[in-house]
Amino acid sequence: MKICHLTSVHKYNDTRITLKECSSLVNENYQVSLIAPNTEDKVFNGIHVYGVNNTYKGRVRRALNFTKDVYLKALEIDADIYHFHDPELIYIGIKLKKKGKKVIYDIHEDVPRQIVSKYWIPKPLRKIISFVFEKYENKSVKKMDALVTATPYIMNRFIKHNSKVVNINNYPIMKELLYRQDSKSVIKKKAFTYIGGISEARGSVNMIKAISELDATLKLAGNFADNNEKIKLDELNSWEKVDFLGFIDRGKIKEILETSMAGLVILQPKPNFIDSLPIKMFEYMATGLPVIASNFPLWKNIVEGNNCGICVDPLNVDEITQAIQWVLKNPEKATEMGENGREAVRAKYNWESESEKLISLYKGLSL
Repeated sequence: MKICHLTSVHKYNDTRITLKECSSLVNENYQVSLIAPNTEDKVFNGIHVYGVNNTYKGRVRRALNFTKDVYLKALEIDADIYHFHDPELIYIGIKLKKKGKKVIYDIHEDVPRQIVSKYWIPKPLRKIISFVFEKYENKSVKKMDALVTATPYIMNRFIKHNSKVVNINNYPIMKELLYRQDSKSVIKKKAFTYIGGISEARGSVNMIKAISELDATLKLAGNFADNNEKIKLDELNSWEKVDFLGFIDRGKIKEILETSMAGLVILQPKPNFIDSLPIKMFEYMATGLPVIASNFPLWKNIVEGNNCGICVDPLNVDEITQAIQWVLKNPEKATEMGENGREAVRAKYNWESESEKLISLYKGLSL
């Protein structure tokens, strides 16, 4: 059976799409192709990657024109099942259904709630666009053979529109990060780490303010959401306490997390964050790091429920500072928290167990 994953946004080596989903299918001896933007044709991890160059300027032109190029490449591959990962490809999914193909829509984000927070959309239009898109998405998913969601919250939103919904959480790959048997033997630096997209909404400003008066540094790894975010941080007096690493590969991530005292994930209470399951939180846990996380109910249940970190009000700099101070003053207890997180990942928050749900879905569709 030929399977084709499609993305018009993500890189060919995207963690969820390629290293997890496509690679898991290859391991089950499926013939897997991936259409991705701006890359050359190649075989990667046993996946046949087909690049489609995006020469269109701007988001609207990409959505209207580049998706057509992706569709034409999809027809050329002539797969049995198509699995697409971006909301702008919904129309393409419907067209493939009309061609008699089986189609899966993989929903990474709660897009209507995400739209409300998009800085590049004029504020008066955000709620209107969000409402219209939600209606369109809800109607469209009824035509799909199956839906894959990245969080239970997203699954609960769609279950009333399509009964074939499988929630596959974006948990870490155990063999990548569970590489230390005893984190107590690792020499830690007085460093706290954040890995991911860098913006004020994701806690960048408050993290830097929180560490300003402490005997510690903040390791910041990732790309800025836009140049304004970088300017905003450059202007902070405490920027000198930051070790800015930029975008780093997965090997470097291991090295950074190994020597840090805790991982930070203090996203602000935006609608699209509150019910999310950020992969960085579970990667911190997998490497034996205690987590300092936003006090959203879902996150508190994970962090405090497994006694693997501290939850704080992400808008309260003093609370964030106090949590960092506690880790600095209580390294042994913090290490115990980190070990608790590692055990939780080993027991339940791992991709190896999630991949079984993906394989089961495909076996059901191939009958």
